[in-house]
Amino acid sequence: MNGAQSLVQTLLNAGIDTCFANPGTSEMHFVAALDEHPAMRCVLGLAEGVVTAAADGYARMTGRPAATLLHCGPGLANGIANLHNARRAGTPMVNIVGDHATYHRAYDAPLTSDVEGLARPVSHWLRTSLSPATVGRDGAAAVAAAHGGQIATLILPADTAWGEGGVVGKTIPPPDLSAVPEARIQAAARWLRNGQPSLLLISGGALGEAGLDAAARIAAGTGATVMCPTSPRTERGGNLPYVERVPYSVDAARNRLAGFRQAILVGCRAPVAFFGYPGKPSEMLPEDCRIQVLTRPGEDPAEALLWLAEDLDADAPPPPTREAPPTCPDGPLTPEALAAIVARHLPENCIVADESISAGRAIYPTTRHAPRHTWLSLTGGAIGIGMPLALGAALGAPGRRVLNLQADGSALYTLQALWTQARENLPITTVVLANRAYAILKGEMSNVGAGQIGPRARDLMELERPTPDWVALAAGLGVEAARAGDAGALDRLLEAALSRTGPFLIEAVL
Repeated sequence: MNGAQSLVQTLLNAGIDTCFANPGTSEMHFVAALDEHPAMRCVLGLAEGVVTAAADGYARMTGRPAATLLHCGPGLANGIANLHNARRAGTPMVNIVGDHATYHRAYDAPLTSDVEGLARPVSHWLRTSLSPATVGRDGAAAVAAAHGGQIATLILPADTAWGEGGVVGKTIPPPDLSAVPEARIQAAARWLRNGQPSLLLISGGALGEAGLDAAARIAAGTGATVMCPTSPRTERGGNLPYVERVPYSVDAARNRLAGFRQAILVGCRAPVAFFGYPGKPSEMLPEDCRIQVLTRPGEDPAEALLWLAEDLDADAPPPPTREAPPTCPDGPLTPEALAAIVARHLPENCIVADESISAGRAIYPTTRHAPRHTWLSLTGGAIGIGMPLALGAALGAPGRRVLNLQADGSALYTLQALWTQARENLPITTVVLANRAYAILKGEMSNVGAGQIGPRARDLMELERPTPDWVALAAGLGVEAARAGDAGALDRLLEAALSRTGPFLIEAVL
């Protein structure tokens, strides 16, 4: 058994049965080992940013890591933006990064690079295997590190992959989440009984059904307000309580949070601005707002909320009143019309991969009364995640429809994901919000006080001369597509697309 064979078997023994890959020469022995193990599903991505984001979407839906296979330092570098997003999402992932044979590094061949230096900022755990005999053990350690929402990166020099003497690593079972100490539960309960305006900010595992129900009990019993971060992964709709997001913009967030005198954090940190703006604060909570951390990493946020609700003797509130779906709007396709159309047609048990950026901000609140669904967001701010995130989510949750709400500017970073969607025949409906600009930057230029937008600045923010043709781009990658220029056309196309078995793209011209 060589090192590569021992690593593939180790991954399978540890429950990792999916590998998103874009391999090169240094990884050929690992590819051969994958070929010998049909239990490992191999999914080709045509760019490394597709590979890493797809692994993110897969893990967000399954709760367990997938593997990625990346080619040397440059391949890893191409995938780093979406590794950054995955790290911010608390996604478990095992990256296998090939490298030159150990003896070949001294020759400084063209692909030689500091792979560890590239991997370190986006990896919680990092190791280079030094011999075939240690590869399996290193792989088992990588999987163990990934459990609990961490990025583990194992660098595999080519000679440690092809060398004989590989040994399958011993599987290390994932750790259970810890219970929150009773003293912290009681301290939070005392705050919630003191009558001060209170914010309960919840994220991570607290945004599943059990956590949402417990948070609603706490809010009903104490008057606290429940919110979640700007970019959540959350269950929504149906009979679940609605949780408002912290607004993106500094002014809107500061205004919304202004009245709170105490905040209890569950599975998250205190909210801060995405960027520093001249003359504006970085922290979103008021300066006189006290903060208490209820759960820490490795602890169970949903269980903590349940015990807090029990300590407060809080009863379940009545189920939320659900409004009828909006009627189809007439006329131009505005962001508000888009939101109403999505709310009309969002199917039961759908997964929404949201990278709609500025044009789609109305969709989240408008879909609060939609049937039960899962919402996946852009967590780390590095654009180019939406299409491959949808791809990974579809593979991680077979049988569920995925709706990708996708800004056109960020879609151009990883549109190669459409090819993999077609190859795997995945039930993904992509709605490209084609405002033909990096529209968010126009507002941000004003927010940072950089002055008026002149013609050269405008050229750096608008997708014109030429305008991307999303119907043609999708067709060229194997995905059928159509264009909607008004609200009625989008309404008809979305209804039809959501009933298809394979992928379909709609260019919604705003």
